[in-house]
Amino acid sequence: MIEVLILAVALSMDAFAVSIGLGSKHKGKTSSLALMSGVYFGVFQAVMPLIGYLGGKGILGWIEAYASWIAFLLLLVIGGKMIYESFAEGIEEDIAIITHRVMLILAIATSIDAMAAGFTLTILDVNPLIACAIIGMTTFAFSWAGVFIGKTSGTWLESKAELFGGITLILIGLKILLF
Repeated sequence: MIEVLILAVALSMDAFAVSIGLGSKHKGKTSSLALMSGVYFGVFQAVMPLIGYLGGKGILGWIEAYASWIAFLLLLVIGGKMIYESFAEGIEEDIAIITHRVMLILAIATSIDAMAAGFTLTILDVNPLIACAIIGMTTFAFSWAGVFIGKTSGTWLESKAELFGGITLILIGLKILLF
């Protein structure tokens, strides 16, 4: 279960980074923005890995011999993308007004990686529903807190969160491959 907790923290770093950016740039109505970020990002981060898990279960019989390599490669690509994005400017710069439509787009964009990571749940000995619930709750907590952190400290933590998440996903992939 420790793998699921580590995976949950790593996957939530994209949403955490975006929430920090939102909080630093939209300082009015912080409580409602924090709740909106937590709910949108938490729900999508919980649902997307479940979709990835179900898709992975459907094809696991065909690729079972290569499942650890596929999981490693997926986590390597996702982690590498997060590391790369940690050095780029966030999209929050361009967002003037936070609407439900904007939050929906951000939630989908930050959770696509979680769908691919959901495949790794097929080779871990965990209950996928519990794992996805843990991922969603962790993301909710990080996203909610990220808005307040962004409001008070600005964006200096934003890229560090994505960098940490990317490195962690790559390390999880190595653990799956080697052990």
